[in-house]
Amino acid sequence: MSVLPYYLIFVVPFSVVLGYSLGGALTFLTPVLVFGVVPLLDIAIGVSRKNPAPEEEGKLSSALRFRLVTWLCVPLQIALVLWGAFVVTYEVLWPIEFAGFITSMGISSGIMGINVSHELQHRVNNSFEPFLSRLMLWTVGYMHWAIEHVAGHHRHVATPRDPATARLGDSFYAFWPRTVFGGFRSAWRIEAERLGKKGLPVWSLHNRMIRYGSAEIALVLALGISLGTEAAVYLVVQGLIAFTLLEIVNYIEHYGLIRRETSPGTFEPVSPVHSWNAGNYLTNRFLFNLQRHSDHHSYPGRRYQVLRHFDESPQLPTGYAGMVLIAVIPPLWRSIMDRRLSSFRS
Repeated sequence: MSVLPYYLIFVVPFSVVLGYSLGGALTFLTPVLVFGVVPLLDIAIGVSRKNPAPEEEGKLSSALRFRLVTWLCVPLQIALVLWGAFVVTYEVLWPIEFAGFITSMGISSGIMGINVSHELQHRVNNSFEPFLSRLMLWTVGYMHWAIEHVAGHHRHVATPRDPATARLGDSFYAFWPRTVFGGFRSAWRIEAERLGKKGLPVWSLHNRMIRYGSAEIALVLALGISLGTEAAVYLVVQGLIAFTLLEIVNYIEHYGLIRRETSPGTFEPVSPVHSWNAGNYLTNRFLFNLQRHSDHHSYPGRRYQVLRHFDESPQLPTGYAGMVLIAVIPPLWRSIMDRRLSSFRS
C-alpha cells in the first residue's frame, strides 16, 4: 500500500497560499476546491471498497511512512496559522480578500488541523502523538475536544447521552449549539470525574480543561498584544470556521443512528451499523480514511491506513465534501437522508 495518495492533504494548505498570492476573489480558492472541485471528482473517481489483507495489517500499522505524513502536518498547521496572523496584520487586504483568506484558512485548519489531530489523539498508547494532536487543536481553540471525543463521544455514540450524535430530524443549525456547548460540558464532567477519583481539586491546574483553556486564551492575547486586534480576531474566526467544519462532519457521521437500549441506561455495543460511511476514494485520501467511520468506532485504536470498509454499514450517497453542501440545506438533507435511513432500517 502506497502512502503517497495521503499527501493530497497538503493540496489544501497550498490552495490557501496560492489563493492569497493571486488575490481578489481568488482568495476563496480553498472553498471552491474543497466544496466545488472535490465533490465532482468524488463522483468521477468513484468508490473503493478494498480492504487491507488481514495478514498485512500488523506491518501496515507499524509502518513509519504512514505516521510521518500526519506528523508533517503539525508544524505546517502551526506555521500556516501564524503566517496568516502576519498577513492580516501587515498586508493590505480588501474586505473580499480578508473574507476569502480567513475562510480558506479556517477550512484548511478544519481539514488538515482538526482531522489530523483526530488521527493523532487516538494513539493513546503513547504520549508523543496525542501531544501533537493538542498542538493542532490549540491553533483552533478546541483543545477540550481531545478529552470529549475519546472519553465521551466514543463511549456514548449513538445514544441520547452523546451531544455529537445528531437526532433524526435535526437540522445542522439545531445540532451545532448542542454539540459545541454540550461537548464542552461533557469534557468538563469527564475531567471532574477523573480528578474526583484521584482526590484532586477540580478548580486547579490538575484540570486539563483549565490548562487547555488558559493556553488558548494566552495564544489569542499573545497575537493581540504583539500583532494587534486584527490578528486576534483572525485567530478566533478561523478557529470558529474550523471547528464548525468538524461539527458538521460529526452531524453527517451519526445522523439518526441509535444503539438499542438493552436495559435502563445500558446500550448495545457499538457496531458497524452505528456510523454512516462513504467509500469515495478521493475524499478518503484527503481525510485519512475518516469516512470508514464504522471501523473507527468499532476499533478506535486502528490507524487510518488499516481501517476497513463494511458493506453492512449505512452508506452515504457521496463523500463528506459533497455531504457538507447537502447538510447546510435542511430540506434537501432530510429529503435524502431520512429516506436513506428508513431504507437502511427496513
